[in-house]
Amino acid sequence: MKPEIHPKWYPEAKVICACGNTWNVGSTIPELRTDVCDKCHPFFTGEQRIVDTEGQVDRFMRRLQARQEAIDAAERRRKARTSPELSVRKLGLSSRIEKLLNEAGFEKAGQILERLAEGGDEAFTELSGFGLKSLADMKKQMRARGFVLPGDEEVEVVEEATTEEED
Repeated sequence: MKPEIHPKWYPEAKVICACGNTWNVGSTIPELRTDVCDKCHPFFTGEQRIVDTEGQVDRFMRRLQARQEAIDAAERRRKARTSPELSVRKLGLSSRIEKLLNEAGFEKAGQILERLAEGGDEAFTELSGFGLKSLADMKKQMRARGFVLPGDEEVEVVEEATTEEED
């Protein structure tokens, strides 16, 4: 061995754990500090304990809770958008269509859906001044808001398997 190139060796270096346990080992540093040892590590003790020295677990739990609250708020907004109690004024219809619906006694989106289920398109085209274009515009706005109208079929995406032949 070459002289004076190796660090000093401490055969009785002291190791101190955060739990207070101490022991001696050989090391190039006279004193070592550690967070866990065999006296406090959950694997050896059998207890479920999380060592959180920098608040990482709390931060993760806050982020998880904030995520769940955001998901719940988005779900509430989505349900409010398609609520049968939604006013006809909030559907975004033209003022003429809105006026015709109010004169016919439709104040809520649920009433429109019920009438469509009972009488179909004819229930609205029979209204004075309410033609096919008005009906189409009303249905378009309701579908855009997320309502499923009576007679609408669930759209299923069907992927066809295509095979390509390589030369």
